[in-house]
Amino acid sequence: MQAMIRRLLPALLSLPFVTVAFAASPDSSEQAAVSSRFEALRTNPQELPLFMRAFPKGADLHNHLVGAIYAERLLEWAKQDQLCVNPDTGAIGPTRCAFGFHTSKDAIPAAQIMQDQALYTQTIDALSMRNFVPSPQDRSGHDHFFATFDKFLPATAAHDADMLVDALSQAARDHVTYVELMVSPQLNAVARLGSSYRINRESDIAQAEIRVVPHLNHLVKLAREETDTMERKARATMKCGTSEAVPGCHVAVRYLYQTIRTMPPGMVLAQIAFGYTLATADSRFVGINIVGPEDNPIAMQDYTLHMQMFHTLSERWPKVKLSLHAGELSPGLVAPSGLDNHIRQAVEIAGASRIGHGVDIMQEHDPYGLLAEMAQRNILVEINLSSNEQILNVKDNAHPFVTYRSHGVPVALSTDDEGVSRITLTDEYLRAAKTYALSYTDLKDLSRMGLEHGFVAGKSLWDSTKPFHRVPACADIDAREAEPEGLCRELLAHSQKARLEWDLENQFSQFEHQVVTGQPFQN
Repeated sequence: MQAMIRRLLPALLSLPFVTVAFAASPDSSEQAAVSSRFEALRTNPQELPLFMRAFPKGADLHNHLVGAIYAERLLEWAKQDQLCVNPDTGAIGPTRCAFGFHTSKDAIPAAQIMQDQALYTQTIDALSMRNFVPSPQDRSGHDHFFATFDKFLPATAAHDADMLVDALSQAARDHVTYVELMVSPQLNAVARLGSSYRINRESDIAQAEIRVVPHLNHLVKLAREETDTMERKARATMKCGTSEAVPGCHVAVRYLYQTIRTMPPGMVLAQIAFGYTLATADSRFVGINIVGPEDNPIAMQDYTLHMQMFHTLSERWPKVKLSLHAGELSPGLVAPSGLDNHIRQAVEIAGASRIGHGVDIMQEHDPYGLLAEMAQRNILVEINLSSNEQILNVKDNAHPFVTYRSHGVPVALSTDDEGVSRITLTDEYLRAAKTYALSYTDLKDLSRMGLEHGFVAGKSLWDSTKPFHRVPACADIDAREAEPEGLCRELLAHSQKARLEWDLENQFSQFEHQVVTGQPFQN
């Protein structure tokens, strides 16, 4: 009877929500059924998005919190805080519109913007990539993308907790288990500490480090208090710990301290040193990143110096992990020599555990040697398909997504700035599945890989990832068991990473059972 069902399975699964029963091996048999169902839905533009939204996603490892917020919310906050907006540029002003304020061509109240459909539409487009079309005044997706931040940052100033709520709520809608959000508490104060330091070469770094580190502890205390307040307010808004808790409460979150690469070297060093100090003092901060347009002239000029800063400070704080933006470049954006070695320097000088973007890998010196080195060192690349198209105009087969996978380099899908890009992590999985003809098993491996390479503490559930195979303690336990017994239970109790990975496997089991038994997906 079981053999007959297997012969008929492809035809059965082409029908809407067929219920198929299996007598044994629920994990493997239901996965096979869902694989067939996924292939049947691949060309269905109505049902495939529902399938992919419900599909469990392990992690979003490349997510700038300030860029994750949709422009509609930013304007709501600007209205709430009585801020003004430049109707021509869409830029939100940093100060309140005074009582009795009279509008001008440069600034009108955000509330008035929201009452005028034409202005509202125009402002949303100015604050995001929605409807972007190059013009003589706004010539490239790259420039438009990065220009949005200065335009909307004033609206975020008093809304850290609201941003966290939005990011976690969206992650929950996308069925994401874990997020690492890039944030910069106390950024301005930290950068000012390094404003007087002159760093021109690698030999200057250690001396500047000695001078700046003693001044960081007070700012670390303030950053931890700032993060405490953000989380406390966010949890209160989401009613976490109560019977009315919203799904965002159940998304695990950690932070990467993001440093800005477009400042003078002394200010960059102060930020990097602060990131190491904060990550050492507060377990919520699991690593450091460096951000900003990589093609910026300062970023290009000082790139090697920045990588040397990470190298020097990692010798003092060897346990702090690095996920570094590198290779977010394309031919023509910079001179050919600018494409030669950024990824390699992030790997070999800075010692990055993960690379963000990595788009220009094939323009590097000896790309195949670098790919082999990244595979051997198990360095994951955070793939941001939508932003790479919007910023760099690199998409489809011109993108190195397939190249990384074919050379054994681990990759995971992420959002980058989902609010600016007007996407979600579900959209990235959809794009990848349709562009690269990924199988259901491929998608599961991408989902698992993101969580496997998250910087959350603890031992892994997996003793191999090619293919994924659980450690012996958990190898023979049904993934439908939310709380396994014995040595597996002990592993989960002592490892945050393994706990999250087991939760993901449990979610896969529930999802696959939902598909096989014909339960409809809910948005």
